[in-house]
Amino acid sequence: MGMVAMTYKLNPDSDVENIDPEDIATYVRELANEVYDVQSVEVKPLAFGLKFVQVHVVMNDGPGLTDEFESLMSAKEGVGEIEVLSMGLL
Repeated sequence: MGMVAMTYKLNPDSDVENIDPEDIATYVRELANEVYDVQSVEVKPLAFGLKFVQVHVVMNDGPGLTDEFESLMSAKEGVGEIEVLSMGLL
């Protein structure tokens, strides 16, 4: 079984006010474990003062692992749409 590298863009939830992207970034960093190697988490400008969180993670290429990680990230209040920016096998 190989490894897969994923880069995600976590957009802010438009229905939630006063979202702190640094709080979301901290939450995602804490998801790192033996399954998910969260290698980088960055807060980047989006538009009109809004910011998004970019996440780079490496995990085993197993069934359902990417869906599970996306579910873990979306569980945090303030996370709206999760977009896959890149995906590749290692």
